[in-house]
Amino acid sequence: MLRILTLCLSLILPGWAATAQDGPAIEGVISDQMEAFRADDFATAFTFASPGIRSMFGTPERFGAMVTSGYPMVHRPAEVTFLDLREVGGRWWQKVLIRDGSGTFHTLDYQMVRTKNGWQINGVRILQAAQVGA
Repeated sequence: MLRILTLCLSLILPGWAATAQDGPAIEGVISDQMEAFRADDFATAFTFASPGIRSMFGTPERFGAMVTSGYPMVHRPAEVTFLDLREVGGRWWQKVLIRDGSGTFHTLDYQMVRTKNGWQINGVRILQAAQVGA
């Protein structure tokens, strides 16, 4: 029964599920948004957010204020390393290791959704800090 349901969904929603081939596209969206943040171009950064996130914040300025105060490591990352892309409960998550300007490492999980405009960021959660050292 599960195989039939999966087959039906794949015929109805072709291309909506992520695959390993989507990794570079997802990484590109996250990287492009970070580049926009580095330039304080909140209008462009806002375009990488999903419709739900854009609706929640309303304007690029409010979105930018939330990022600069709540996610400073995303606003000004010194180093970004993409870790695993995985599906959890039907949702796609990209884990990212970020080193901020002071050298502190942060692990974040980006929830990604595919829209008619391609992959977009549907939320970010900060995970327990990475343990890096000798």
